Amino acid sequence: MSRSYYRPLVRFDAPEPEGHSLPVAGGPGWFDQAVKYDRGQAPRTVPLEAVPQEWRDRISAPRAPVAGVAMDRCRVMGILNVTPDSFSDGGQYQSSAAALNHARALVKKGADILDVGGESTRPGARTVPREAEIARVEPVIRAIASEIAAPVSIDTRKSVVAEAAVDAGARLVNDISGFVYDPMLARFCTERNLPVCVMHMMGEPETMQDDPKFEDVLLDVYDFLERQILKLEDLGMPRSNIVVDPGIGFGKLMHHNLALLANVSLYHGLGCPILVGASRKGFVGKLTGVEKAAERMPGSVACALAVAAQGVQIVRVHDVAETAQALTMLRAIQGRGKT
Repeated sequence: MSRSYYRPLVRFDAPEPEGHSLPVAGGPGWFDQAVKYDRGQAPRTVPLEAVPQEWRDRISAPRAPVAGVAMDRCRVMGILNVTPDSFSDGGQYQSSAAALNHARALVKKGADILDVGGESTRPGARTVPREAEIARVEPVIRAIASEIAAPVSIDTRKSVVAEAAVDAGARLVNDISGFVYDPMLARFCTERNLPVCVMHMMGEPETMQDDPKFEDVLLDVYDFLERQILKLEDLGMPRSNIVVDPGIGFGKLMHHNLALLANVSLYHGLGCPILVGASRKGFVGKLTGVEKAAERMPGSVACALAVAAQGVQIVRVHDVAETAQALTMLRAIQGRGKT
């Protein structure tokens, strides 16, 4: 049986009178029109009245705080890789002292959440043994959590790594496999009542860029995220504990990434906060001609602004200060800055 999908056309100017518009995720954005998608048909714009009630309810419902961070505006998740081989900053923050100093700097620059990862998931990367991953992340998270108030997210696919990280002070589990890789991870997070991020990835990091294909990237990613949300709910996890991530760059080609960024508001229909991580990724370099990942800040900030303008709640970035400044300006231009 075919189904329809609805992407709210998010606006931030003065809303229509009550009853003619709805907020997006309980935030400052609102919509009175949506784009309707049906597989095999051209998308078309429809008025609010044509959007089914269940979609209206999920799109408009306020999002619960994530690890204590309110989802009332676009928040910045600062990337802290404690790996020797990450594509942009591998090897820079492997020691606890260097990682803690960088964490302090990220929070000072405007990071609301710190995402610590001990396994590179760049295209072609091989799986890291769990013991090695724990040895990388556990002392770093313990040091950060003992000093810094901002919540720490553990970026891992493995339940044993998540357990060590949470025991050390992590408060959010960010799984790039969308809780497919390790079946025990979802159970652990449910038992501990932890917020989680469910990401879409095509295949494994080692092979994910080997000619990925979709019937319709927007709708295929939506269906995957929805299935994983329902599986987590079946285990007893409340939807209020779930963040979704369309997985920019993870088993996607250039046109897939651009389609997801341009239409990411579709995923408000899942009723969860949306996280987007496009920072310094390869497609940014290909589009702009910037070979070195560390020099892709302007293109990365452009991606963050594009999704923030669609009501996305979290952007995962390397360049925290630049992104936070850009988001402050965006809010002011939209009429939401302090006066």
